[in-house]
Amino acid sequence: MSRFANKVALVTGGASGIGAAVGQKLVAEGASVVLLDRNSDAVTDAANVLGDKAISVTADITKEDSVRDAVAAAIKRFGQLDVAFNVAAASKSGTIADGPIENWHFSINVVLHGTYNVTRHVARAMRDAKQGGAIVNVSSLNAHVPLYGGSAYAAAKAAVESFTKSSALELGDDRIRVNAVLPGLVDTPMTARFLAVDSVAKDFRDRIVLRRPGFSSEIADACLYLASDQASYVTGTSLVVDGGWEITNYPDVKSFS
Repeated sequence: MSRFANKVALVTGGASGIGAAVGQKLVAEGASVVLLDRNSDAVTDAANVLGDKAISVTADITKEDSVRDAVAAAIKRFGQLDVAFNVAAASKSGTIADGPIENWHFSINVVLHGTYNVTRHVARAMRDAKQGGAIVNVSSLNAHVPLYGGSAYAAAKAAVESFTKSSALELGDDRIRVNAVLPGLVDTPMTARFLAVDSVAKDFRDRIVLRRPGFSSEIADACLYLASDQASYVTGTSLVVDGGWEITNYPDVKSFS
Protein backbone atom coordinates (compact mmCIF):
# COMPACT_ATOMS: atom_id res chain seq x y z
CA MET A 1 0.00 0.00 0.00
CA SER A 2 1.13 3.57 -0.60
CA ARG A 3 -1.58 5.65 1.04
CA PHE A 4 1.02 8.12 2.30
CA ALA A 5 3.25 8.49 -0.75
CA ASN A 6 4.67 12.03 -0.90
CA LYS A 7 3.19 12.82 2.51
CA VAL A 8 5.08 14.12 5.53
CA ALA A 9 4.02 13.00 9.00
CA LEU A 10 4.88 14.05 12.54
CA VAL A 11 4.61 11.41 15.27
CA THR A 12 4.98 12.28 18.95
CA GLY A 13 6.07 9.56 21.32
CA GLY A 14 7.92 8.11 18.35
CA ALA A 15 10.70 6.41 20.29
CA SER A 16 8.74 3.30 21.30
CA GLY A 17 5.41 1.54 21.56
CA ILE A 18 2.51 2.81 19.48
CA GLY A 19 4.42 5.86 18.25
CA ALA A 20 7.26 3.77 16.88
CA ALA A 21 4.78 1.40 15.23
CA VAL A 22 2.99 4.33 13.58
CA GLY A 23 6.31 5.59 12.24
CA GLN A 24 7.25 2.18 10.84
CA LYS A 25 3.95 1.75 9.05
CA LEU A 26 4.03 5.30 7.64
CA VAL A 27 7.46 4.77 6.10
CA ALA A 28 6.33 1.40 4.70
CA GLU A 29 3.46 3.24 3.00
CA GLY A 30 5.63 5.91 1.43
CA ALA A 31 5.66 8.75 3.97
CA SER A 32 8.54 10.83 5.20
CA VAL A 33 8.37 10.83 8.97
CA VAL A 34 9.49 13.06 11.81
CA LEU A 35 9.66 11.12 15.08
CA LEU A 36 9.39 13.40 18.11
CA ASP A 37 10.22 12.31 21.63
CA ARG A 38 11.88 13.71 24.74
CA ASN A 39 14.16 10.65 24.93
CA SER A 40 16.89 11.76 22.54
CA ASP A 41 18.83 8.50 22.30
CA ALA A 42 15.78 6.29 21.90
CA VAL A 43 14.10 8.45 19.25
CA THR A 44 17.36 8.74 17.31
CA ASP A 45 17.66 4.95 17.30
CA ALA A 46 14.04 4.58 16.17
CA ALA A 47 14.56 6.99 13.29
CA ASN A 48 17.81 5.34 12.22
CA VAL A 49 16.00 2.02 11.86
CA LEU A 50 13.65 3.65 9.34
CA GLY A 51 16.42 4.96 7.10
CA ASP A 52 16.54 8.15 5.04
CA LYS A 53 12.75 8.61 5.12
CA ALA A 54 12.78 9.46 8.82
CA ILE A 55 14.40 11.99 11.11
CA SER A 56 14.26 12.39 14.87
CA VAL A 57 13.55 15.54 16.84
CA THR A 58 14.07 15.78 20.58
CA ALA A 59 11.33 17.91 22.12
CA ASP A 60 9.19 18.27 25.22
CA ILE A 61 5.53 18.45 24.23
CA THR A 62 4.63 20.13 27.51
CA LYS A 63 6.63 23.20 26.44
CA GLU A 64 5.09 25.23 23.63
CA ASP A 65 8.38 26.69 22.40
CA SER A 66 9.85 23.21 22.11
CA VAL A 67 6.88 22.02 20.05
CA ARG A 68 6.95 25.11 17.84
CA ASP A 69 10.62 24.53 17.06
CA ALA A 70 10.03 20.84 16.35
CA VAL A 71 7.26 21.58 13.85
CA ALA A 72 9.48 24.18 12.18
CA ALA A 73 12.30 21.63 11.96
CA ALA A 74 9.99 19.12 10.31
CA ILE A 75 8.91 21.62 7.66
CA LYS A 76 12.47 22.83 7.10
CA ARG A 77 13.63 19.25 6.48
CA PHE A 78 10.77 18.02 4.31
CA GLY A 79 9.08 21.21 3.10
CA GLN A 80 5.57 20.38 4.30
CA LEU A 81 3.48 18.68 6.96
CA ASP A 82 0.43 16.66 5.96
CA VAL A 83 -0.49 14.45 8.92
CA ALA A 84 0.27 14.35 12.63
CA PHE A 85 -0.20 11.76 15.35
CA ASN A 86 -0.40 12.75 19.01
CA VAL A 87 0.77 9.53 20.63
CA ALA A 88 3.04 10.70 23.46
CA ALA A 89 1.67 10.10 26.95
CA ALA A 90 2.82 9.50 30.49
CA SER A 91 1.15 9.05 33.84
CA LYS A 92 1.93 9.05 37.53
CA SER A 93 -0.65 7.39 39.75
CA GLY A 94 -2.20 8.55 42.99
CA THR A 95 -5.58 8.49 44.66
CA ILE A 96 -7.69 11.64 44.64
CA ALA A 97 -7.67 12.17 48.39
CA ASP A 98 -4.10 11.16 49.22
CA GLY A 99 -2.06 11.10 46.02
CA PRO A 100 0.71 13.66 45.45
CA ILE A 101 -0.69 16.73 43.71
CA GLU A 102 2.47 16.75 41.59
CA ASN A 103 1.39 13.46 40.01
CA TRP A 104 -1.94 14.98 38.97
CA HIS A 105 -0.24 17.97 37.36
CA PHE A 106 2.34 15.76 35.62
CA SER A 107 -0.27 13.52 33.99
CA ILE A 108 -2.52 16.38 32.91
CA ASN A 109 0.42 18.35 31.57
CA VAL A 110 1.80 15.57 29.37
CA VAL A 111 -1.45 14.05 28.13
CA LEU A 112 -3.69 17.09 27.69
CA HIS A 113 -1.42 20.12 27.45
CA GLY A 114 1.00 18.19 25.25
CA THR A 115 -1.75 17.25 22.82
CA TYR A 116 -2.94 20.86 22.78
CA ASN A 117 0.54 22.25 22.08
CA VAL A 118 1.19 19.89 19.19
CA THR A 119 -2.25 20.35 17.66
CA ARG A 120 -1.93 24.13 17.94
CA HIS A 121 1.31 24.36 16.00
CA VAL A 122 0.59 21.58 13.53
CA ALA A 123 -2.75 23.20 12.69
CA ARG A 124 -1.06 26.55 12.09
CA ALA A 125 1.42 24.94 9.70
CA MET A 126 -1.31 23.09 7.82
CA ARG A 127 -3.49 26.19 7.64
CA ASP A 128 -0.63 28.27 6.26
CA ALA A 129 0.09 25.67 3.58
CA LYS A 130 -3.58 25.68 2.50
CA GLN A 131 -3.40 21.97 1.60
CA GLY A 132 -5.54 20.55 4.41
CA GLY A 133 -4.36 17.68 6.54
CA ALA A 134 -5.23 15.16 9.21
CA ILE A 135 -4.49 14.87 12.91
CA VAL A 136 -5.00 11.70 14.94
CA ASN A 137 -5.00 11.87 18.73
CA VAL A 138 -4.38 8.71 20.71
CA SER A 139 -6.72 8.89 23.69
CA SER A 140 -7.52 5.76 25.71
CA LEU A 141 -10.31 3.44 26.72
CA ASN A 142 -9.81 5.13 30.10
CA ALA A 143 -11.54 8.15 28.58
CA HIS A 144 -14.70 6.03 29.06
CA VAL A 145 -13.71 3.67 31.87
CA PRO A 146 -12.25 4.91 35.19
CA LEU A 147 -9.01 3.60 36.64
CA TYR A 148 -8.43 3.39 40.40
CA GLY A 149 -5.47 5.56 41.25
CA GLY A 150 -5.39 6.89 37.71
CA SER A 151 -7.94 9.69 37.86
CA ALA A 152 -5.55 12.20 36.30
CA TYR A 153 -4.75 9.93 33.36
CA ALA A 154 -8.41 9.01 32.79
CA ALA A 155 -9.52 12.64 33.06
CA ALA A 156 -6.80 13.81 30.70
CA LYS A 157 -7.59 11.13 28.13
CA ALA A 158 -11.31 12.01 28.32
CA ALA A 159 -10.32 15.62 27.76
CA VAL A 160 -8.25 14.60 24.74
CA GLU A 161 -11.31 12.90 23.25
CA SER A 162 -13.40 16.04 23.81
CA PHE A 163 -10.57 18.24 22.54
CA THR A 164 -10.51 16.15 19.38
CA LYS A 165 -14.11 17.06 18.65
CA SER A 166 -13.48 20.76 19.30
CA SER A 167 -10.43 20.63 17.05
CA ALA A 168 -12.40 19.01 14.25
CA LEU A 169 -15.06 21.69 14.57
CA GLU A 170 -12.63 24.59 14.51
CA LEU A 171 -10.28 23.27 11.82
CA GLY A 172 -12.83 21.93 9.36
CA ASP A 173 -12.86 25.13 7.28
CA ASP A 174 -9.13 24.62 6.70
CA ARG A 175 -9.81 21.06 5.49
CA ILE A 176 -8.00 19.60 8.50
CA ARG A 177 -9.64 16.44 9.84
CA VAL A 178 -9.13 15.50 13.50
CA ASN A 179 -10.03 12.12 14.98
CA ALA A 180 -9.19 10.02 18.03
CA VAL A 181 -8.20 6.41 18.61
CA LEU A 182 -8.99 4.92 22.03
CA PRO A 183 -6.80 1.87 22.66
CA GLY A 184 -7.58 -0.66 25.33
CA LEU A 185 -4.83 -2.72 26.92
CA VAL A 186 -1.80 -2.72 24.60
CA ASP A 187 1.49 -4.50 25.24
CA THR A 188 3.80 -1.46 25.47
CA PRO A 189 6.45 -0.23 27.93
CA MET A 190 3.77 1.90 29.61
CA THR A 191 1.63 -1.14 30.52
CA ALA A 192 4.51 -3.46 31.38
CA ARG A 193 4.03 -3.01 35.13
CA PHE A 194 0.48 -4.37 34.87
CA LEU A 195 1.30 -7.25 32.56
CA ALA A 196 4.28 -8.26 34.71
CA VAL A 197 1.93 -9.30 37.55
CA ASP A 198 0.38 -12.63 36.57
CA SER A 199 -2.82 -12.21 38.55
CA VAL A 200 -3.45 -8.71 37.20
CA ALA A 201 -2.59 -9.73 33.63
CA LYS A 202 -5.04 -12.66 33.89
CA ASP A 203 -7.78 -10.39 35.22
CA PHE A 204 -7.28 -8.06 32.28
CA ARG A 205 -7.32 -10.92 29.76
CA ASP A 206 -10.45 -12.43 31.29
CA ARG A 207 -12.34 -9.16 30.78
CA ILE A 208 -11.22 -8.61 27.17
CA VAL A 209 -13.51 -10.32 24.68
CA LEU A 210 -10.58 -11.33 22.46
CA ARG A 211 -8.70 -12.58 25.57
CA ARG A 212 -5.40 -10.81 24.93
CA PRO A 213 -3.71 -7.41 24.97
CA GLY A 214 -3.47 -5.59 21.68
CA PHE A 215 -0.28 -5.02 19.74
CA SER A 216 1.13 -1.61 18.96
CA SER A 217 0.89 -2.46 15.26
CA GLU A 218 -2.87 -2.97 15.59
CA ILE A 219 -3.35 0.47 17.12
CA ALA A 220 -1.09 1.93 14.45
CA ASP A 221 -3.31 0.41 11.74
CA ALA A 222 -6.31 2.25 13.17
CA CYS A 223 -4.35 5.49 13.38
CA LEU A 224 -3.19 5.28 9.78
CA TYR A 225 -6.71 4.57 8.55
CA LEU A 226 -8.05 7.74 10.18
CA ALA A 227 -5.16 9.79 8.77
CA SER A 228 -5.54 8.39 5.24
CA ASP A 229 -7.78 9.42 2.36
CA GLN A 230 -9.80 6.29 3.07
CA ALA A 231 -11.25 8.28 5.97
CA SER A 232 -11.71 11.46 3.94
CA TYR A 233 -15.27 11.96 5.23
CA VAL A 234 -14.47 11.13 8.86
CA THR A 235 -13.74 13.88 11.37
CA GLY A 236 -14.49 14.55 15.02
CA THR A 237 -15.05 10.89 15.82
CA SER A 238 -13.52 8.29 18.16
CA LEU A 239 -12.51 4.76 17.25
CA VAL A 240 -12.27 2.37 20.20
CA VAL A 241 -9.69 -0.35 19.55
CA ASP A 242 -9.85 -2.55 22.62
CA GLY A 243 -10.58 -6.16 21.68
CA GLY A 244 -14.10 -5.73 23.03
CA TRP A 245 -13.01 -4.70 26.52
CA GLU A 246 -15.40 -1.76 26.89
CA ILE A 247 -18.43 -4.02 26.56
CA THR A 248 -17.41 -6.09 29.60
CA ASN A 249 -16.01 -4.32 32.67
CA TYR A 250 -12.76 -3.00 34.08
CA PRO A 251 -10.57 -5.07 36.44
CA ASP A 252 -10.38 -4.05 40.08
CA VAL A 253 -6.81 -2.78 40.42
CA LYS A 254 -7.33 -1.25 43.85
CA SER A 255 -5.12 -3.75 45.64
CA PHE A 256 -2.41 -3.46 43.00
CA SER A 257 -2.46 0.35 43.15
